[in-house]
Amino acid sequence: MNTLVRVTLSCFATIIILIAMLIFSGISDQPELKLDWAMTQADINRAKKILREGSKTRPDEIGTIELTLADLNLAGNYLLNRFSKGKVLVALKDHKIRFAVTATLPENVLGKYVNISFRLGNADGNTLPTLTKFKAGKLLLPSKVAAFVIEAVIRNTSLNEYFLLAKDPIKAVAIGNEKITITYHPSQATLDTARDLLTHNNASNIDSNAYQSKLIEIVGQHDAAWRLSLAELLKPLFALAYQRSTLTTAIDENRIVINTINDYVNNSKTAANFQPYYPAFLYKRIDLAQHFIGAAAITASVNSQIAQVLGEEKELQDAQGGSGFSFVDLTADKAGTRFGELATVSPSSARKLQQAMAAIKDYTDFMPDPTNLPEHMDEATFKKRYGTINSASYQKVSKQIDALIAAAPIYRK
Repeated sequence: MNTLVRVTLSCFATIIILIAMLIFSGISDQPELKLDWAMTQADINRAKKILREGSKTRPDEIGTIELTLADLNLAGNYLLNRFSKGKVLVALKDHKIRFAVTATLPENVLGKYVNISFRLGNADGNTLPTLTKFKAGKLLLPSKVAAFVIEAVIRNTSLNEYFLLAKDPIKAVAIGNEKITITYHPSQATLDTARDLLTHNNASNIDSNAYQSKLIEIVGQHDAAWRLSLAELLKPLFALAYQRSTLTTAIDENRIVINTINDYVNNSKTAANFQPYYPAFLYKRIDLAQHFIGAAAITASVNSQIAQVLGEEKELQDAQGGSGFSFVDLTADKAGTRFGELATVSPSSARKLQQAMAAIKDYTDFMPDPTNLPEHMDEATFKKRYGTINSASYQKVSKQIDALIAAAPIYRK
């Protein structure tokens, strides 16, 4: 559910900026809100905790989240400032949520800021809130007109897929004068679709058939008596990317390579198309290959912050009833995140990684050995040893993992 909350709120922030930019009256050289929001580390930690609340509910269970006015303001400002420097002011009154937003725009001839305000309320007995007021700068738009414009933008862009996915699990939003209560019912299918969307939301026009054909060739020639190393997939595909790429296309080519391999490793539907199918391994473990390439795919398509948070939250969920919290898995997540960063952070970095990966000896070049780190910790054991992910003891292990990754040859280059 935490993935869905992030997709929902991220799309929500994107919609705000898109609509405001379409309406000339909302753009100005003067901010309507004073941009004085400065988040402390405690604020950031609290905002992240708020955004993780949904992860406490397992798939196909009904859950509720209560957010106070302070929570809404904190989470709203944290999210907005991940996209653009700005400020959100949230108020609860007459069972409506009131938003005032000022965001800094990229340099343009129209103005430096976008200023909008709007209200959401449970109209006509609906359990889900609808738009009841929308104002762009000094221009007050009829709520139905504004709702129509927003719906048109969503429906006719790639946002529609994300919006429907994020909206589906939310069953009711009760708006009080001191807090709001969200009731949601996530399904495993919806969560799987959300993760799949996160790893494919930066699709390019570059033909992926060459990489798919190369992958089929590699798998078809693999000796069934041996484990299939993840390096056996990454090395030749990145070598191909190095041959095909220019400085202009290197980032997009790398995304395709990573997503092609991630689909093979983590997507059961894609895997079913391979006969025979050989799971990929790192250090004799399938799960490490899955964690590594999954984190790389999310980072290459979205960003490293989301990938890191998803990795930590997955381990915290496992501690509550799965395989247990694992610093081994977390190392693979972190290494994959770093790999995805190098693959896409800049054209020069993308080309450099292609060349380096084409010359690797084996998977130890990009994935350090984590097998001596603690794992299989249930929730009680994890709390006893480390408390929370913000504790000094946890951060000590986290820094140890970072040092292991930094020492691997690919990340030293």
